[in-house]
Amino acid sequence: MFHKEGKNIILTTFFLAVTAIILTEYLIPTFWIKILVQITALVVLVLILQFFRNPPRPLTPSFDEILAPVDGKVVVIEEVEEPEYFKGKRKQVSIFMSPLNVHVTRYAASGTIVYSKYHPGKYLVAWHPKSSTENERTTVVIHTPKFGEILYRQIAGAMARRIINYAEEGEQVVQGQDAGFIKFGSRVDVLLPLDCKICVGLNQKVIGAKTCIAMLPEKDG
Repeated sequence: MFHKEGKNIILTTFFLAVTAIILTEYLIPTFWIKILVQITALVVLVLILQFFRNPPRPLTPSFDEILAPVDGKVVVIEEVEEPEYFKGKRKQVSIFMSPLNVHVTRYAASGTIVYSKYHPGKYLVAWHPKSSTENERTTVVIHTPKFGEILYRQIAGAMARRIINYAEEGEQVVQGQDAGFIKFGSRVDVLLPLDCKICVGLNQKVIGAKTCIAMLPEKDG
């Protein structure tokens, strides 16, 4: 299964790969060059198919857990000052996606979209400290029944040149539902209330719509 955002790129790459393979049979007499070109065309096609894959992630939505919005590796867990929406301190969990990860963004929690904004910007490498505030990005805030408002931010990187965001203000969304796509790499930041219990560790690999990254604090008694 492939994501709809990859349809045009997949079709174009398939056409170019097939064309290259056919033309080399007639235009390149040297056997090893011909094979090299054909293998390269197939490898590029496979990489594009791999990048735009969209495996189904069935789940039963839970109001008590925040799930990873994307596949990747946790690269930041820290308390930060969030200047755009909350204008206050929040716990931040950042997930870095390599080109080999699934790049579908999924809603980390069910609730109502109360804020959705696109910001043009730079294309610093995704792990750069200023990428969260200076790179091209989208900021989305979901009002959840139990956690209150949580924020996630799709961030473009050195390779990622287009962010797809489906969140619209006023929309009711369901945990695990398709929320967008980041083409060719980068990261997603999740900003949570300070009293959340973080359930992942640095450098841990997470799976979108499967791995719990935060829970409600345990109540005494």
